[in-house]
Amino acid sequence: MKQLIFIIVCSVFFNHGFSQEKEIKEVKNDTTELEEVIIVTRRKLSNNRQEKTLSSIDDYLEKSNNITMIKRGNYAWEPAINNMVSDRLVVTIDGMQIFGACTDKMDPITSYVDVSNLEKVTIGSGQSGTENGHCVGGGIDLKLPTSKFTDTGLKTSTDLGYETNGNFFATGIDIEYTGSKFYISVDGILRKSDNYDAGGNQEVLFSQFKKYNISLQSGYKFSETQHIDANIIYDRATDVGYPALPMDVSLAEALITSLTHYYSPEEKSLKSLETKLYFNTITHIMDDSKRPDVPIRMDMPGWSDTYGFYSKADIVINNHHFTFNANGFYNRSLAEMTMFSNNPNEPDMFMLTWPDIRTLYAGIFAKDDWHINSNKTLSTSLRLGYHTNKIEDRVGVESLQIFHPNISDRKNRLLMSLSSSYNIKKDTKNVSFGLGYGERAPSVSEGYGFYLFNSFDNYDYIGNPNLKNEKAIEASFGYTQSFGNLKLGLESSYFYIMDYIIGEIAPNISSMTIGANGVRVYEALDHASIFDVYLNGSYKFSDHFSTNTTIGYNLGKGSNGENLPLIRPFSYFAELNYTQHNFNAAIQLEGNGNQSHFNSFYGENETASYAVLNLNLGHAFYGNHGRTILKYGVENILDTNYSTFADWNNIPRQGRNFYINLSYLFP
Repeated sequence: MKQLIFIIVCSVFFNHGFSQEKEIKEVKNDTTELEEVIIVTRRKLSNNRQEKTLSSIDDYLEKSNNITMIKRGNYAWEPAINNMVSDRLVVTIDGMQIFGACTDKMDPITSYVDVSNLEKVTIGSGQSGTENGHCVGGGIDLKLPTSKFTDTGLKTSTDLGYETNGNFFATGIDIEYTGSKFYISVDGILRKSDNYDAGGNQEVLFSQFKKYNISLQSGYKFSETQHIDANIIYDRATDVGYPALPMDVSLAEALITSLTHYYSPEEKSLKSLETKLYFNTITHIMDDSKRPDVPIRMDMPGWSDTYGFYSKADIVINNHHFTFNANGFYNRSLAEMTMFSNNPNEPDMFMLTWPDIRTLYAGIFAKDDWHINSNKTLSTSLRLGYHTNKIEDRVGVESLQIFHPNISDRKNRLLMSLSSSYNIKKDTKNVSFGLGYGERAPSVSEGYGFYLFNSFDNYDYIGNPNLKNEKAIEASFGYTQSFGNLKLGLESSYFYIMDYIIGEIAPNISSMTIGANGVRVYEALDHASIFDVYLNGSYKFSDHFSTNTTIGYNLGKGSNGENLPLIRPFSYFAELNYTQHNFNAAIQLEGNGNQSHFNSFYGENETASYAVLNLNLGHAFYGNHGRTILKYGVENILDTNYSTFADWNNIPRQGRNFYINLSYLFP
């Protein structure tokens, strides 16, 4: 094993390697062409580049090729990159580490921000996503707006949106003042939905939600080279239904704060130095109080608090662009479960499902983008980190020792990630390839979870503090070429994952949840492999008409010969666009083949193939005092009743939905 790692290290640093960073070069369903990143107008993410002005972050992310959103309801979808779920990813908000407070993954990090908070989203596949932390599958960074000292005075904008399916309503407002030395921006957004209908007017019970988000950003410029920014985001969701789960959420609340100092010296090798201090706290409360008939009532609150920092420097020396990032955080994760007895003479049952886990991390990241010449770039990166977990609650230690007698209350780990990519751009051709190696620590649930019920396979799960670091070798290849108005592309990746963490049945342990099939303990397969390939094409017929298509295939296998769960089947997307002056329209066809490579051992079944047809239209109107943008259309025109491989317990997705969004920007 050590020889293998040594070979990889040599390949990474002295050969071509790959871990291609991709800041969403293409967003499938967007009627406006994107180039390098998901960037949307001066007004953050919430305007021109979206089909629906008030799209959620979930909607937005799902449009990327290598991202799948796992759905447990109509709210708070869990992102997966390269067919790897959030445990194998690093998801940050402007470089800040944030951890959900729900043991059932009902609150992914993406659920605690809104489009109004953000300027762009960057996605790194595999080890290209490690600038802010260790991962195996990739990283997502939700970027806050950049500082504004434009001296343009007061600007305002408002948004209104309505959708027929679920009687969905959303409204947002943004007020911004910018001077030469000071700026302040305040925005808020409210979303509310009743139960939605699947195809054929089938109501999906417990799919309602209500959410509002308020953010404040302010900055002060000390000089032409130094300024500070302060950010506060408050996000609160209530009465959130999860039709695929036995419980709902009465409260999901987050407070996210940060203070950032920027230094940009003039005419120096050091181009910028950015240092951030941050704190965030999350409260998440699950219960089944609104479910009409359950075997026993339960209450499951959870809390997560994180303190952190990073200091990032950009340095340019000759043809080398260096990035350095020293970061660290301290997190406390605590979750409880109370089962309320049906017999008033019997006591309620209480347990810690996350027994007050304290996580301390410190690491450093270094990257060199070497521009060999005008056509060739070699990018090499390295991340080293120290990671420690401590079980603070003594009862939690003793509970886990029932199943793992030799564990202690502390576990220390060293983590390493490295990658390199080689890119050639010449005329109409672009080629990239390379290698990467990465490690991650087990998540809090994988290491320390105590009787966490998984409704997908109907098993209780118990963590394993003795798990080794999960390790992955990756290889990828990308190719694009233009032939006049025709552009073709291929992107492919292969991951060989060692000590692949997954739940294994423990036949001698009794379940705690009524009706559960049994208990699984997190163990590690010797290895697993995941292969992804996507073919992309676009053609411009004229100044007004264009089309683009994507075809994808994915395969995942474990060392036991079984299919890995939650692997996307054959998928496709096709879009015809029309654009003229202040009007655009797009008709889209998207779908999956049937899921034949499923794993019934983990609760999967064969999902049928499907195809969905959508129509999106938009108008822009310019006046003397502002701009008005109208977006409207219909999703799932044919009212198809379907579910995908990523829909928890085969909950059906939305049927036909008419929508309209109106935005006004002044000036």
